Amino acid sequence: MNSELLIKNGRVIDPANGIDEKCDVLIVDGDIAEVGQIKKSAETVIDAAGKLVTPGLIDIHVHFREPGDEEEETIASGSAAAVAGGFTSVVCMPNTKPPIENETDVEYVHRKARQARKTHVYTMGAITKGLAGVELAEMGFMSEAGAVGFTDDGNGVQDPSVMLRALKYAAMFNVVIAQHCQANSFAGAGVMNSGYYSTILGLPGADPLAEEAMLWRDIQLVRKIRLGKIRYHAQHISTANSVELIRAAKKDSLPVSCEVTPHHLLLTEENCAEYDTNYKVNPPLRTSRDIEALKEAIAEGMVDALVSDHAPHLQSEKELEFLTAPFGIASMECSLALFVKALIEPGVLDWPRLIELMTVKPARIIGVDKGTLSKGKQGDVTIIDPNAEYLIDVNKFHSKSRNCPYHGWAVKGRVEKTIVGGEIRYSVGD
Repeated sequence: MNSELLIKNGRVIDPANGIDEKCDVLIVDGDIAEVGQIKKSAETVIDAAGKLVTPGLIDIHVHFREPGDEEEETIASGSAAAVAGGFTSVVCMPNTKPPIENETDVEYVHRKARQARKTHVYTMGAITKGLAGVELAEMGFMSEAGAVGFTDDGNGVQDPSVMLRALKYAAMFNVVIAQHCQANSFAGAGVMNSGYYSTILGLPGADPLAEEAMLWRDIQLVRKIRLGKIRYHAQHISTANSVELIRAAKKDSLPVSCEVTPHHLLLTEENCAEYDTNYKVNPPLRTSRDIEALKEAIAEGMVDALVSDHAPHLQSEKELEFLTAPFGIASMECSLALFVKALIEPGVLDWPRLIELMTVKPARIIGVDKGTLSKGKQGDVTIIDPNAEYLIDVNKFHSKSRNCPYHGWAVKGRVEKTIVGGEIRYSVGD
């Protein structure tokens, strides 16, 4: 007997297919069967009147901390947080303990994700062994095991010759290289943006040039290779000058993409003034000028993906002094509402363009066949109430961690249901 799920009366937004209209979505045996005016009934019917029905949201930059720091997050708890945030697919970063650097590590993540049965969990592999930036990791074997890309996230690859080799190898396997753009010689021991506030707070600053110098270098490497399948992705860009570098690269038709986080659109270095470590992130919070440049880039279609960079940490670690506390914000469960606040409410984007940056465009970056409601595709769907207003409450997070500076923020736009492979994996209130 077929299992059928019918979502009726919603505003269906499917940017990949140019759909933005009130209609229905039918999922049969886990796959999209039909989108349109559907007269028949089904064994399970969801009335989505007044709601948005979109392809399942995709977050290509999360940290689930397993293996190694399971007290902060596990693949199971991270998966539960993902569906609560509306994400039917996520990509884990490999900077775990030990790092994801061979095919056994990749298979471990996939097995744990299957056991969790919440969201599709992909992983990137490390570019270099031990994230040390010296010797390439087993990229070919990891690619065969299903790694969707490679990054030393948390560390920029400092040696340009190593990065050049990595780009060439990744092109052989048709996978993306994602770079944490940070030249350590410029970043030094910086714990926040270098400038007025770091000076008056007496904290070491990380020069924005640390991001921009490495991004410029990598773009020159991409320009030098120009192989058919090379793909380069700049993670969490945060400065106005980085925007200009990406803009110039895209103008030259280089295979370069980039992503932006909620915190680099909503928070500035001034938020660090009370030494609250929930605002300590890497790359650091910048200036209002940088935020405006990022928003302008998003408005003109230059940014390719919106990501959470969900980085959970123990409260005891975040309670350390600013100099020694770890970098990172746990925000996957509220990131959709944060992007609404940052981009839709000020009129930077409309809903279809926001959904595009959270579905089909990130799917293309990692080369997976997701992010659409096309017939025959897996039935991954997110149902959103665009008018629901609520207060962010970190104590209700499904994540193990609470290191989130948005507690108590009034936001609009709530995930109502998350459907993965035709199964309802999350409903509001779960």
